[in-house]
Formats: sequence, structure tokens, C-alpha cells
Amino acid sequence: MPPSTASASTPATASTPTPAAAAALPAFAARARAVGGSPVREILALTERPGVISFAGGLPAPELFDTEGLRTAYDTVLTGAGAARALQYSTTEGAPELRSAVAARAAARGLATSAADVLVTTGSQQGLTLLAATLLEPGDTVLVENPTYLAALQCFALAGARVIPVPCDGQGLLPDALAEITARERPKLLYTIPTFQNPTGRTLPGDRRAEVARTAARLGLWLVEDDPYGDLRYEGAHEPWIAAHPGAEDRTALLGSFSKVMAPGLRLGWLRAPAALLRAAVVAKQAADLHTSTVDQLAAAHYLGARDLDAHVARVRDAYRARRDALLAGLGAALPAGSEWNRPEGGMFVWARLPEGRDAGALLKSAVGHDVAYVPGAPFFTGTPDPRTLRLSFTTHTPQEITEGLDRLRLALV
Repeated sequence: MPPSTASASTPATASTPTPAAAAALPAFAARARAVGGSPVREILALTERPGVISFAGGLPAPELFDTEGLRTAYDTVLTGAGAARALQYSTTEGAPELRSAVAARAAARGLATSAADVLVTTGSQQGLTLLAATLLEPGDTVLVENPTYLAALQCFALAGARVIPVPCDGQGLLPDALAEITARERPKLLYTIPTFQNPTGRTLPGDRRAEVARTAARLGLWLVEDDPYGDLRYEGAHEPWIAAHPGAEDRTALLGSFSKVMAPGLRLGWLRAPAALLRAAVVAKQAADLHTSTVDQLAAAHYLGARDLDAHVARVRDAYRARRDALLAGLGAALPAGSEWNRPEGGMFVWARLPEGRDAGALLKSAVGHDVAYVPGAPFFTGTPDPRTLRLSFTTHTPQEITEGLDRLRLALV
């Protein structure tokens, strides 16, 4: 008879080898270990529960999205023969229609631009990441405003850059300080948000913009000009981009976004740069994601051709102006006596400073306990932070909700 075979339930014999202990995995890259998460994102996660009035995130108001217009745009590009193109791979540089539309809008604001000058990105944050990959070696020096956009600090940290703050006042960076630090430290680039800055909401005056351009040309400095908020002006006159000033032409990378004026879920941004830098950014993008979503690009291009984006933005500005005014009107009663805050001419943020002895970070727990939230200012600083500062966004809630939120904030900060 043939020998019997063991069933699946037969126990292993003593001769069965014991699996060896798994070897430890190699460590993460040093840059990944060195960069922490975003405190703003963590705060947003805490405030997602129903009933919280959050001044924390810089979120556009969803009820103001042109949902009908965007739905029509997607329906159009996904109908008929055009659907094949919308659902296919595309070029890294971006859909020609969208690049042309971006160029036309830039030219209308006084900056001569052709489609060849534009790279479409997956949000303007990707544009910043591509520039860091293209321009920075580990140990290179980057200059920033202080405080500045938190995700930019993360981006530069991930690139291994050495970040140095440029002294600022209530109108933005100080050109004399920029020149002195540039001559001393020999940085690769200056990153700046000159219009309705995040987190402070301040706007750099035109004479300072011209001086920044002259300093960059004289001392050999790349300029990265980030402008996600420039269309959201509620009063005053538009300032020309730094990129439009003499001396900046061959050294400025201008970042823009459709997130604040169409919808952030589209994840569409753009980069305008000199030809050699743009080409290097295209190569970096090929290594990152090949190209930005084709269907989203074509829908946005159709929207820009079929709808009046400027008219839509005007309606958004009217709503946001009322919300800004509601926040400013109530801050005096909501914040402790001796607090200070600014009055931004546009954008999404008000920057405030509590009296001596107060810590906005320590007080956040009390605020969340009262179902209201803000972002402490400390994470936005390079070097020694100011713990008394906080950022308040006014775009997400109606004036009535803002008033209620300020009443809660007053109770939380007693």
C-alpha cells in the first residue's frame, strides 16, 4: 500500500525549521525623520466635529463654489469624442488650453506671459516642491519672511535647506535687511508671499517690491513669489507682482492657484518661470506625477472659456469682505484687553497678538472646549516664535456664525 499522507491538520514535526527573526528594516531618510507634521492640519482634525466654529483653516466657503458651472464643464469634456482625450495621459507641461488661459490672465494683470512660460501643477504647493527640488541642494540657504507659510517651511526642511528669516514690519519684509542678509549669507532664493500673506494678511508696498527685485538682480538671488490670494482684494488698488519689476524678469518663479477662486478640490495650480528654470521644473514633475489630471485641466479650461471667472470672483469678494468686516468688528470684545490685530485689504487671514503673558497655543485647548478654534502663530515662525500670536481665517463662516464664534472665543480667553 502507498504510504499515508498527513492531513492539513497534522501538527508540525520536530524537524520543521523555525522561521528566523525578521531583520530590522533600514531607517527612513534623514529628511523624512527631520520634518514634522503640520500643526495646522492637526488642529483642523480636532475641529471637524459638528458644531465647532473654526477660524483655523484657510478654507474657501463651499456654498460659494460655482458647482453648476463646474459640473457643466466636466459634463462637456466627458461627452463625445473629447472624452477620450480627457481620460488619457497628457503632456507634463499641461493642457495647451489651460496654459493659454493662465497666460492671458497674467498678461491682463500687467505681466507679459505666453503659454510657453507656464507649467500646470497639481496645486501651487507642488510648484513650490518642484522649485525646491530644482534649485536646492542640502545645506543651501533659503530666505523667508517671518512668520511665513507653514507648508513652505516643511518643503524647505524636506529639501535639507537652511532657512533664515528676513526681518519684517507690519507691511512685510524690510528691503535693507534683505540686502544685508543676502550679501552676508549668499542664499539661493527668497520665498515671499507679498500679497495678503499667509499667515499675517499683510501686503508688501510697491516701492519695496521694486527694491526686492533690484536686490535680487544686484546680488544674484532667485525669487519665488507665491500668489494664491491676489484675486481676493476687498479694498485698495492691486500691486504689480514682483515678477513685473525691472531686475526680476530672469530670476522670478511666480506661483498661482485656482484653489481660492474656483475650488481647492480641483488641485490645480501653475508656475510661471524663465525658460531654463521652467524646463528643469518640467523634468522634476515628470519624476513626481508625470502630469496633472487631464480631466481636471480640460474642465478648468472649458470653465474659463465658457464662464466669467472674474464675475464669480467678484461675488466671492463681496461675501468675504462682509465676513472680514464681521470678524474685525467683533475682535475688540472677543480678545483680551491689550490685544492687537491688523486690517488686511484682502486675502483670508487676520493676524492678532495677545497681551503680555498670554500663550495662544496653551489657550487653544480652552477654545476648542468652547467649540471654537484658531491657529496659534508660533509654528509659522523661523527661529524664536512669538507665542502670543494667532491666525484667524474669516472666509469659511457667515457673518452671523463669525459673531457667534467670537462670543465663544471671548469666553474661552477669559
